[in-house]
Amino acid sequence: MPPIILTINAGSSSIKFAVFDNGAERPAAVRGIVESIASKLRFVARDKEGRPLAERDWPRGASFDALLQYILSWVEEHLDDGRLAGVGHRVVHGGCDHIKPERVDAALIKAFDRLAPLAPLHEAHNLAPIRAVARLRPDLPQIACFDTAFHHTMPPVARRFGLPRELENAGIRRYGFHGLSYEYIAGKLRETAPSIASGRVIAAHLGNGASLCAMANGQSIDTTMGFTTLDGLVMGTRCGNLDPGVILFLQQERGLTAGEVADMLYRRSGLLGVSGGIASDMRTLIASDDRRAAEAVELFVFRIAREIGALTSSLGGLDGIVFTAGIGENAAPVRKAVLAGLGWLGIEPDDAANDKHAAIITAPQSRVEVRVIPTDEEAIIARHTEQTIGP
Repeated sequence: MPPIILTINAGSSSIKFAVFDNGAERPAAVRGIVESIASKLRFVARDKEGRPLAERDWPRGASFDALLQYILSWVEEHLDDGRLAGVGHRVVHGGCDHIKPERVDAALIKAFDRLAPLAPLHEAHNLAPIRAVARLRPDLPQIACFDTAFHHTMPPVARRFGLPRELENAGIRRYGFHGLSYEYIAGKLRETAPSIASGRVIAAHLGNGASLCAMANGQSIDTTMGFTTLDGLVMGTRCGNLDPGVILFLQQERGLTAGEVADMLYRRSGLLGVSGGIASDMRTLIASDDRRAAEAVELFVFRIAREIGALTSSLGGLDGIVFTAGIGENAAPVRKAVLAGLGWLGIEPDDAANDKHAAIITAPQSRVEVRVIPTDEEAIIARHTEQTIGP
């Protein structure tokens, strides 16, 4: 019987989980979430068809251990006499040294603490369920899967900042993120479009966090996010690429503290900031008739098209583009606007296919094939967990 794997992807406001009970190569049997809704926490689990299996509410302030205990107990009760073989976790930052999935032990947890300042919005939330599971199920194997690992194939020139050499030696370099998503997309391309999978592809992971990855033969050679998840594209609440002189100005002339600057750049910028506080959600902005909302969407699209041009240079040409994640998979107007700015690449969009969210949204004669592929980070985590645990 294949091992039963639980995957956990914990963020600042939710804990997503999935159960793979028939091998990691098959779709998850259960997907669920614990999320904040108004003044309470809600647990929802659904089967592979999306039908609800269970719901439960807690008051705000429930302990993390209590939430994880409930998830573990609920999963174990629904295994049909199977045994949970391991838990796989998404960990945003692996630093320079962690470039493949690793079994969690005391030394790795100490390493996570050292890495936490590199991903202040994410790493602590990723580590909380690891510590909780270790307390609640100390004998249950846990596997850490790193979002930065996919990008370790980038050449040194793509990783390097123009800073003093001693800072690079201390780990200040471009790492790249969303690697689990890009790894999944690279694998799906090998299955569905081998002719472009072996060529030059730019994958666009567009969600509340957003980035692009340039892949040659399925390997990352360049990406828009760098040292932190602030870099690159404009995002839901994050600024993206920014002249560092702006930070100096805010501190020296406006008197902002480092904490106040961090709050602005991570939580009050991006689509939310440019729209004047209307929304960070693309659906709300597209539906709005406010000029500021339109300008926020315009900037989002402009930066994507500009960075696709830059990554095409890194690749030395382009054979394919893949849109993925929440905006990339569902916002047809955004895809249309991005492609409208890329006609110079020989892209010929198929607007009808785009409006229907078809798998291929370019005309047959287009020199660059553009696809829409739903991502599945949990499937990659489950696969790595199964392989790392072994038989």
